[in-house]
Amino acid sequence: MTTKIVVVSAGLSVPSSTRLLADKLGDAVERAVGARGQEVDVQHVELRPLAHALADHLLTGFATGELAQAIEAVRHADGLVVVTPVFSASYSGLFKTFFDVLENGMLDGKPVVIAATAGTARHSLVLDHALRPLFAYLRAVVVPTGVFAASEDFGATDDGSLDKRVERAAGELAALLGVASAPAATAQRRTVADEFAAPTPFEQLLREAGGTSVR
Repeated sequence: MTTKIVVVSAGLSVPSSTRLLADKLGDAVERAVGARGQEVDVQHVELRPLAHALADHLLTGFATGELAQAIEAVRHADGLVVVTPVFSASYSGLFKTFFDVLENGMLDGKPVVIAATAGTARHSLVLDHALRPLFAYLRAVVVPTGVFAASEDFGATDDGSLDKRVERAAGELAALLGVASAPAATAQRRTVADEFAAPTPFEQLLREAGGTSVR
């Protein structure tokens, strides 16, 4: 069975450092998944050409053409790589709009690599204060290593640290793809009705919040 990876990038310029990082991550994920003996199909979704369609979707509630195809690609993906430029210390509006129009539950349990680009390393905290909370809210499974790239990371003096972070994040995504799937994660989630019928004991909630296994 072929593992499907979708790389979503929201760069606005051509050429774009955001797309360059997206390509690096896509290639690394392809190698990491392939090294585990799995066939892999990596598809890139560039949001810049979809800007008008996204605005229309917000107004009408319907996706058409290439936007509909991009949403279907995300729906059927086994894992995602998402890359945004940093605007005003957060993800771009174009990036957020794409994930705003996805149906509720589409990313449930789906492994995701988060990444961002900016002109200076001062914006590197965007991974943890903006991107990670967003995908946690969407109930995706975010890999431990996020990848941030400032302009100098792409320069001739690069010491290879960016490539190391890219490879590490790709390896973590490949590992998640080997042990979990979205349907399994979704099936284990308790609904509000479940909680009313049989409330979870407070002691168990404390153990789960602390990361302790409950048996």
